[in-house]
Amino acid sequence: MQITRRQFFKISTAGLGTSSLTALGMAPGAALAGVRQYKLLRATETRNNCTYCSVGCGLLMYSLGDGAKNAKKKIFHIEGDPDHPVSRGSLCPKGSGLIDYIHSPQRLKYPEVREAGSKEWKRIGWDEAIERIARLMKDDRDANFVERNEKGQVVNRWTTTGFLGSSAASNETGILDVKFARALGMVHLENQARLCHGPSVAGLAPSFGRGAMTNHWVDIKNADVILVMGGNPAEAHPVGFKWAVEAKVRNKAYMMVVDPRFNRTAAVADFYAPIRAGADTAFLLGVANYLLNHDKIQHEYVKAYTNAPLIVREDYGFDEGIFSGYDAEKRAYDRSSWAYELGPDGYALRDDTLQHPRCVFNLLKMHVERYTPDMVSSICGTPREDFLKVCEVLATTCVPERTTSILYALGWTQHTGGSQMIRASAVVQLLLGNIGMPGGGINALRGHSNVQGFTDLGVLTTMLPGYLTLPHENQQSLQSYLDERTPKTLVASQVNFWRNTPKFMVSFLKGMWGDKATAENDFGYHWLPKWDRSYDVMAYVDQMYKGKVNGYLVQGFNVIAAAASSGKVRDALARLKFLVVIDPLQTETASFWENHGEFNDVDPATIQTTVFRLPSSCFAEEDGSIANSARWLQWHWAGQTPPFEARHDGKILGTLLMKLRELYEKEGGAYPEPVFNLDWHYHDPSDPHPEEVTKQLNGYALADLHDDQGRLIARKGELLSSFAHLRDDGSTSSLCWIYTGSWTQAGNQMARRDNTDTGFGNTPGWAFAWPANRRLLYNRASLDPAGKPWDPQRKFLHWDGSRWSGADVPDYPVGSPPNSGVSPFIMLQDGVGHIFSMGALVDGPFPEHYEPEESPIPANPLHSGHGKSPVSRIFKEDLPSFGTREEFPFVATSYSITEMFRHWTKHARLNAIVQPEQFVEISEKLAASKGIAAGDVIKVSSKRGYIRGKAVVTKRVMTLQVAGQEVEQVGIPVHWGFEGSTRKGFLANILTPRVGDANTQTPEYKAFLVNVEKA
Repeated sequence: MQITRRQFFKISTAGLGTSSLTALGMAPGAALAGVRQYKLLRATETRNNCTYCSVGCGLLMYSLGDGAKNAKKKIFHIEGDPDHPVSRGSLCPKGSGLIDYIHSPQRLKYPEVREAGSKEWKRIGWDEAIERIARLMKDDRDANFVERNEKGQVVNRWTTTGFLGSSAASNETGILDVKFARALGMVHLENQARLCHGPSVAGLAPSFGRGAMTNHWVDIKNADVILVMGGNPAEAHPVGFKWAVEAKVRNKAYMMVVDPRFNRTAAVADFYAPIRAGADTAFLLGVANYLLNHDKIQHEYVKAYTNAPLIVREDYGFDEGIFSGYDAEKRAYDRSSWAYELGPDGYALRDDTLQHPRCVFNLLKMHVERYTPDMVSSICGTPREDFLKVCEVLATTCVPERTTSILYALGWTQHTGGSQMIRASAVVQLLLGNIGMPGGGINALRGHSNVQGFTDLGVLTTMLPGYLTLPHENQQSLQSYLDERTPKTLVASQVNFWRNTPKFMVSFLKGMWGDKATAENDFGYHWLPKWDRSYDVMAYVDQMYKGKVNGYLVQGFNVIAAAASSGKVRDALARLKFLVVIDPLQTETASFWENHGEFNDVDPATIQTTVFRLPSSCFAEEDGSIANSARWLQWHWAGQTPPFEARHDGKILGTLLMKLRELYEKEGGAYPEPVFNLDWHYHDPSDPHPEEVTKQLNGYALADLHDDQGRLIARKGELLSSFAHLRDDGSTSSLCWIYTGSWTQAGNQMARRDNTDTGFGNTPGWAFAWPANRRLLYNRASLDPAGKPWDPQRKFLHWDGSRWSGADVPDYPVGSPPNSGVSPFIMLQDGVGHIFSMGALVDGPFPEHYEPEESPIPANPLHSGHGKSPVSRIFKEDLPSFGTREEFPFVATSYSITEMFRHWTKHARLNAIVQPEQFVEISEKLAASKGIAAGDVIKVSSKRGYIRGKAVVTKRVMTLQVAGQEVEQVGIPVHWGFEGSTRKGFLANILTPRVGDANTQTPEYKAFLVNVEKA
C-alpha cells in the first residue's frame, strides 16, 4: 500500500477496532473508505481534551457499550472537535495516535510488586498493595517525622518519603495530591514543572505580576511580527502553531526563528538566524541595546507603564558579572541593595525626565551597552548581519500600531540561566510597548497538558496553591507569615493585588482543614509542614543517593527519564526501601531495577528496593479539568472506565489515606492530628468524585457574605463566583483562589462551549480562564493612561463613563476611570512592568549572560573571570561529573520531534511506527571530520555516560564561529528508552549535567558538552 506521510496520519485516525493497524491496511480495503461509516448509531460521543501538549485541543471520543449485559464502554475512535476555538477539529501526529495510547499493550493491568532483590514482577491484589504501602509509609513517618527543629521551632515535616505528581492528571487529582502530601508533612512534593517550565514563573511573574502566558493561542494571529526563540512550536505545538501561520497569511506578519537548528518552524518562517545553544540572553540584551541606541522604544508606554523612571538605591552596583551584595563563600547574594530609593512617604522616588543617573532607564542603558552587535555575534555565533536583521524587524513594532508576539518553550527554560533568558525577553517587550496588546505579549508555550494546572496548584516543594508559598520554619505563626509575604505598596494609588494575601491564605487553610481551622488555632496554620531548604527534584535525588530517603511515591511521572543525569537517578532509586509508581503505563522508573543490556546495565539481585506498580486511569477515563498554556480550565469527561483493575488516581490516594487513618487510629504514632483534621469529607472518602473536589477548589461561602454597602452577595453554603469575595476571617474557603469562579452557583464554568468571538479571536464563553475568566493579561496596558487605545485598530477595552468593558474582562479595577493614576500591572507593588526586577530573582535584577557550566569556549568574553553564573545550583559531589571542552568539544542540545511526545508516545503503536529508532543530528562538517555517513550508528558521550543512535547528517545543524573558534552543535531527541513499542533506546538524559537554574533549580538540558564517534 502506497501512502504519503500526511495520508498515514489522516487514515490512522479512523481507529477501527482499538488500534491504528486496521487503518494502515492490515484489514479489508474498505477500511480506507472513510471514517464516518464506522460511527455506529449506538456509539456514545464524549468530549475530552488531548493529553499531550498544552494547546489543549478538543477531542471527540466514540465508545461502544452501554452497560447492558455487563458491556463496558470501550473507545474505538477519536477525532478533533470542530467546535473548539483553538484546534478547530485539528489533531497533530501525536493526537492522531491517541487511540493507540489508550489501548497500548504497555497499559498496566493489575497491581504488582517487585520484591527486594527479585528479578520479576508479582501480581497482587489492591488490598494487599494498599496495606503494604500504608504500613511502609507509616513506619517511615513515625520513625523520621520532625515536630521541632534544632532551634525548637515547630516544623511538622517529613523528609524521608516524597511525592512526585503528574503533569497530565486533572486538577482535581492535583489538589488531592496537595492535601494528601501536606497533611502527612511531606516537603518533597513536586511535578514536571520543576524540570520544564519553572523558569517561566520565575521570569514572567517579577516582570509583569503573573508567571503565565500573557495572551492566548488564537491571539497570536493578531501579531505583526512573530519571534520564535527558545521553542519549536511547529513540532512541539503543531495545532496551536496554526495561529502563527494565520498571522502570516491573513495579517502579513513577519515570522523570525532564532534557534540552534534550522527546525520545522524555521522552514515556514520568513527569516532564520542560528545561535549557539545557551547564548540567548546575550542575544536578547543585544536587542535591548540596539533599541536604546537607535531610539526604537515606545517612549510614552515606557514612561507610564514600566519602572524606567524609578530611582534605584545608591548602594546598588554591578561589576565584571557580579551584582552588589555577593558572598562568594555562600555563593549567594544579599539582595537588599536591589531596591528603589524611597521617599519619606515610603514610596519610590522617580524622575519622569529619565535623566537621573540611577533611574532604571539609565541603569539599563549602562548594563546593556556591552552587548554590541560584534559582541553578540562573538558570543552567540550568529552572523552580525543576521542579528541586526532581527533587531531591525523587532524595532518596527516600537510604534503603537504594530506588535510583536514572542513564542518560547523549553529552549529558554531548561538552562542554568533560564529565568533570566525570559526576563531579558520581558525587557525587550516592555521597551517596545508590546505587553497587554492584542498580538503582543510573551507566550510561554507549556509542554504538558496540565503542567500549568499543577503549577497553579502549588505541587512544588516550597509552594501552595494559587502561587502562595509554603511557610518557612522561621514563620512560626500565621501573622508572621502574612507580615512577611504580604507586599507593601511602593507607588501611591496602585492596586498591589497581592495585598490580599491574608484572604487567599486563610481561605486556603479553611479549604484544607474545614471546621477544624479556627481563628483560635491560626486556622490550622501549624499543621502545614515548614521548610528549611528546597526539596526539589535535583536536591531530593541527591538526598536519595546519600541514603537519606526511604520512600518515594511517583504518580504519572517518569523521573528516571526526565530528571538530570539518569545514571545518578537510577543509583538513587536503588537506595530506597520502597518505591510506589502510579501510572497507566510501564515506565523506566518502575523497571529501573531490570537489566536491559547497555540501555540499563544493572544487577537486580543487588537492588534491594521494593517496587509497587499500581495501574491508574488515563485522561480518557476520568472526569475533570486541565489548564492549558493559555490558562483555560477545560472540563473533560470519561469515555470509558479504566481497563482491567486500573483505578482513578483519586481512588488510589483516598484508599491509601483511609488505610493510614485506620493505622493511626489503632496504633497512634507521630503527630497524627493533620491526618485526622484534613477536610476529606467526600461522599466516599475512599473515592472522591471530581465534582466534589473541584467545588472545593473554587470555594464556598461559610457564612452569609455582604459587600461594603451591606448587600448580600453569597449565602452560607453557596459556591463563590469571584475571588473578590474571599475573606480573611474564616467565612470563606477556597483551595486555589485563582480558580475561584470556575464552578459557581450557575454551574460548571469550565464546561462552557460558547465559541462566540468577542473580538480579536477572544472567546470568553468557552471554558474558564484564570484569573476571573480573563483571556489577555494586563489588557489595560493596551490603552494610554487617558484611556485612548495605543492603536485605534486594536480597541480591546473602553471606558463607558462608569466602568471598563470590551472584548475581555478588564485586568484592572473596573471602576477606576482614565487618568486615575492606577497603573495596569496590578499584581506588582508599583503597578508597572519591571525592567529592573529588584530582589525577585536570586541572580540579579537585570539579566546577564553567563556561560553554561560546560562551555565550549575558555572564557566569557564579557567578564574578566570565568564568567559562569556565580549562584547556579551545583552540588559539590557532582563537580567531578562535569566535562571539559578539551575532552568533550561539541555542544549538545536536546529537543522533541513532532511525531513523539516526551516518553509517552513510544507506547503508542502509530507513533512508534513512524519514529521507531533513536537518532542524533550532526552537521555535514562534523560528519565529514569523523568519517560518519548518514545512517551510521554513532556514539555520543558526555562525562556522565553515553548513548548510541543513527546519524542524521544535515544542513539543519550548522558550524558556528564563536569567540574566534569553530563550534559544532549536536541535536539529541529525547523520546526513547528501554520500555515501549519502539525499538529499545537510551534515555537521552543520561548525558545531561546536574546543574540548575539559580531561581528554580530547573536542570540544564539544552547546552552541555559531548563527544561524537562512529560506533
